[in-house]
Amino acid sequence: MLALIAVLPEYAVDLYYAYRSGSDPSYLHFAAANMTGSNRLLLGFGWPLVVVVALVVARRQARRDDAPTPNALELPVASRRDVGFLAILGLVAFVIPLIGSIPLWFGVGLIVVFGLHLWRAAQTYDADQEEFVGAAALIAGLDARPRRILVVAMFLVSGAVILISAEPFADALVASGSALGIDSYFLVQWLAPLASEAPEFIIAVMFAARGKGVAAIGTLIASKVNQWSLLVGSLPVAHFLGGGPSSLALDSRQVEEFTLTATQTLLGVAIILALRFHWWSAIGLAALFGVQFLITDTTGRYVLSAIHLALTIGFLVAHRHSILPTLVAPFHEQPAVDQDEPKTVMDTHA
Repeated sequence: MLALIAVLPEYAVDLYYAYRSGSDPSYLHFAAANMTGSNRLLLGFGWPLVVVVALVVARRQARRDDAPTPNALELPVASRRDVGFLAILGLVAFVIPLIGSIPLWFGVGLIVVFGLHLWRAAQTYDADQEEFVGAAALIAGLDARPRRILVVAMFLVSGAVILISAEPFADALVASGSALGIDSYFLVQWLAPLASEAPEFIIAVMFAARGKGVAAIGTLIASKVNQWSLLVGSLPVAHFLGGGPSSLALDSRQVEEFTLTATQTLLGVAIILALRFHWWSAIGLAALFGVQFLITDTTGRYVLSAIHLALTIGFLVAHRHSILPTLVAPFHEQPAVDQDEPKTVMDTHA
């Protein structure tokens, strides 16, 4: 739920583009551009950033304690549920570039998967004592009635601000590109997600900086699941409600972008399949993410997609024993989080 709340600004902007495209075809390609940009930004920049920050903090603590230097962030077994959902969604995502559109029935199916994800997540019991800091501690210290009123009011006000800001922000972004001579597609794909994903990155980095690397990467993995299920699934629904047909059509450029985004997702899944995120994997993901800004043609995007797939196969072979447990994890009970289980476990093997 935290992951969903953190990316609400991104959802609002993207769904506005999809809704507007129902009556204005010139906005059609912006919906897909915003979604693919935010998706690749989250995995290519957000995941490595959190891992690097978590490992830097862990290494400093290890030096103070005269302990072995950690080289990887190890995820708890309960994380297999989200990784499993992401693996399934990553595979299903290839249907979109294959058929060249996002049908309404396909979108509804993805929203159902999101509901299943929430249901499964709610069945995992966390026995840890809740920890509150700063403003959260002040709110938690209030009596039940004023606390509930305050929390609901904060949700309503925040949601209203997001909804009121989405339309002018989205329209101004397109107009700014035209006025400044900058490709509006580029601004929508990268500048808008960077602004709207900022709250999520800040939350995750705060977790990592406080030594809660598992919570940080867990939030971003859940956000990735939310984007591939709820966000992508909502695009054809918003398009249809805006007056468009029952299928959100994609042009050749958007097909390329979806293919690249899907292959990057599978690579991310393959890397963390064994529930261990090495620092060199994080650097590699970030490097591949940066390379795409140098690629502007169709051939280059498909070559980069092929590189993602080749690396994915390599990681799958290395982590082959974790494939089946991960794929079945969304459909099986997850172990309860024990109170004595360490919040962040670091791998000290090279």
